[in-house]
Amino acid sequence: MEQEAERVRKLVAFKVDLEKRIEEQTARLQESTAMLETVNSILLEKGFKRAEMPKEPAQAKALSKEEASPELESEPALPSTLPEPESAIGLKTGGGETLAIILVEGKSLRIVPAEGKNFDINMPPFTQFLVERVLAKMQDRDNELARTGQLAPEEILSYSIVRDGDVIREIVMKNVDSERLRELKSSIRWTFEKMNEKMKTQV
Repeated sequence: MEQEAERVRKLVAFKVDLEKRIEEQTARLQESTAMLETVNSILLEKGFKRAEMPKEPAQAKALSKEEASPELESEPALPSTLPEPESAIGLKTGGGETLAIILVEGKSLRIVPAEGKNFDINMPPFTQFLVERVLAKMQDRDNELARTGQLAPEEILSYSIVRDGDVIREIVMKNVDSERLRELKSSIRWTFEKMNEKMKTQV
């Protein structure tokens, strides 16, 4: 009798372990599927829309520093195209909903909102927090280091926000090291999560 009870206990424990594995694999599959959809949309845009851009330049408008904030006057527009990514990082809400994907190529990044996430550039806290308090501050620190000779001018962090009207299509960044990448992942995830919450309350 005791042997039978012990066998049942082991089977129950094994069942719980299997359920946990299935749940973890399902979550990974959902994340990978969302990332694949976003990458596919980028590839489609590269293959079919790039030729149309010269005819409709307003559809891919880079946000200048002057538009983002009165203090951001000298930021040049960056090209929206970078080499193919060597890795992709998914940014998700606490509930597992994909917000964006960071495509990494060396020290260059492309942050692309997930499919269906039409984040409005005017929605807080995008400009007030991410642009002015994170990106601009990083750039200011690099400018100061370059001024004192501690950093080469070509190594200063730079960024551009590509949009379609007021909808953010991607954020392109250059000269991002691994330490800053960790900070940016946290800041961008928090920003997009707050914007996502606001979008849901407006529906």
